[in-house]
Order: sequence, then structure tokens, then C-alpha cells
Amino acid sequence: MTKREQRAPAAERNRSVILDVLREVLPATGTVLEVSSGTGQHAAYFAPELAPRRWQPSEFDRALIGSIEEWGARVPSAKLLPPITLDACAAIWPVEQAPPEPPITAVVNINMIHIAPWQACLGLLAGAGRILPPQGMLYLYGPYQRGGAHNASSNEDFDRSLRARDPQWGVRDLDEVEAAAKLEGLVLERVIEMPVNNLSVIFRKPA
Repeated sequence: MTKREQRAPAAERNRSVILDVLREVLPATGTVLEVSSGTGQHAAYFAPELAPRRWQPSEFDRALIGSIEEWGARVPSAKLLPPITLDACAAIWPVEQAPPEPPITAVVNINMIHIAPWQACLGLLAGAGRILPPQGMLYLYGPYQRGGAHNASSNEDFDRSLRARDPQWGVRDLDEVEAAAKLEGLVLERVIEMPVNNLSVIFRKPA
């Protein structure tokens, strides 16, 4: 592992099951924008597997941009674009000023909204609502509450630990996420149970 390359064990554990879902739900063509690519492990793994789609990684933490580049270099793919710096809370995203080719048809966000302020989730939903075309898709993955309740005691413990680290963090309630998504023109289409009490959540922008 190089000095710039970072590794997240969770990314290694969940990548294959997430890939199975993405193969099923992603639009068949276009560019997939990954918001909050983290270490870059998912981008390097997904891009060659999801051709002919192109994969655009992005990250708010500039220190992780180098890691995304390193992972991309380890698994070179013509379908993996160079990472961009993107703040989900920004009123205008870089891809709105310089749209990729082919156009974005999906936004993917994995394990972010519970380790970020609620404003980051709202920004993500607003950005997806702005850039997605009709029938475009937003995919979210992570732990959630449903109806104000945790689906496992381990998630409740995890939520407590997150809020102890930062009061603005925490396992979000899917009902609240869905309500916020509706305000941005995104409709909850499907919820898929995943290993370790996580969920895959698919929103669609109606035609």
C-alpha cells in the first residue's frame, strides 16, 4: 500500500453484494456519479464491472483524492474517470459546470449520510434532484432507522457511538430521508435488505 492509498475494511466486505444490486438497478448506460468515494476502493472495483457505464468518483476530503487515484491506478479501467472534489452541500456541483460525457444517469452514495451532518444528506438529495434526468436513479447504502426504530441492537449501539463522536452524526430515519427526497423530486422506488442490517435504497426521478 502506498503512502497515498488508504484502505477501508468495510469496503472490501460489502463491495460484492452492492455490485450485485447495482447491476440490477442502474440504468444501462451513462455516467454514474459516486458522491463521497472515500478511499476509492469501490470506484476501482465497480468501474470495470459495470461497463459500458462510466464511473465518476468524487470526494469532499481532499486528502482522499490521492487514495482514489492510487486505487484507480491499481485497477486501470477506461470506464473509471479521474476523481473530482465535490461538496455535497454546495449549491452547484462541478458536474453541473462541466458535465461528463456521456451524461450522468445515476448517483451512488455509500455509507456517508450517517457520518456527516444532516445538511450533507439534504445537499446530496438536492444535488441529485438537480442533475438527474427523468428516470435517473439515486442509490444509497448504509444503516437506517425505519419508523423511528432501529432494525437491530447493533445499529442502535452504532448510532449511539456515532452521536458520541459528533452530535451531528447518526443513523438516519429512512422516513425522514424519503420525505426530504420528495421535496427534490425523487421518489422512493425500492428498499433492499442487505447483510449486517444495512439497506440499499433506490430513488427514481419520475419521467
